[in-house]
Amino acid sequence: MNVMSVGYGSVYEAWQPVSPPSEPGCCMLLLARTDAVFTLDGAEEYIPAGTLILCGGGTESSICGDNGHLICDWVCFASEGDRESLEAANLVPGVPVKYADPELVSRLIRSIAGEFYSLSARRGKNLELLLRTLLLSAADPAYGDMQQSAEPHYSAMKELREKIYRTPQLKWNVDAMAAEVNMSRSYFQHIYRELFGVSCMTDVINSKIEKAKEILSETSCTVSQVAAMCGYDNEEHFMRQFKKTVGVTPTRYRKK
Repeated sequence: MNVMSVGYGSVYEAWQPVSPPSEPGCCMLLLARTDAVFTLDGAEEYIPAGTLILCGGGTESSICGDNGHLICDWVCFASEGDRESLEAANLVPGVPVKYADPELVSRLIRSIAGEFYSLSARRGKNLELLLRTLLLSAADPAYGDMQQSAEPHYSAMKELREKIYRTPQLKWNVDAMAAEVNMSRSYFQHIYRELFGVSCMTDVINSKIEKAKEILSETSCTVSQVAAMCGYDNEEHFMRQFKKTVGVTPTRYRKK
């Protein structure tokens, strides 16, 4: 198996649907972090946050946010030559699955993203092993509402998290985020990690880096301009944080 591209915490506007690869043998495994609409051969299906879907491989499909932007983790890969691992995942292409532990899948895709942009001599082998682990983890789905949804703060926290990813240029800090949901600083940090599996400040950094990757890929803005557009006051700080998260400098990322 060969990882072709990957995205972690990617944010897409309503007018910007995600289109999996249509080439035979190429697949996309996508985890929707927000409510979404999956379209396959013209038929639309609502999929709630926490849904995992395998698509591509010669079919025409797309995924977009349900009445808003879409936040998702995804990995595109060529499956030819290793059908066994794909079949072991127990995922039917084009059939959304409500997953028991979406944060586990999210963390694995994040690891794949980190390795994808690394300069490790074992990059190819590590990516293959991580992808196999991801597919094996996907073999144990669970239907029904997520346990997190029963958490009384889930709705407000989910809205806050989406706001963070929509507005990465804002000066988010723990006190400001806690105030958004009327919680004490310590309780907010505990609940945030319990619900989403990451700290609130990790999500703030990820939102900025994802926005930076988007700007670097789609515009000719300078690194200094990108830093400012993502809420950084210091270009050097932005460059250090970008390389630590992505594995390469902003300039190298743009060239790749």
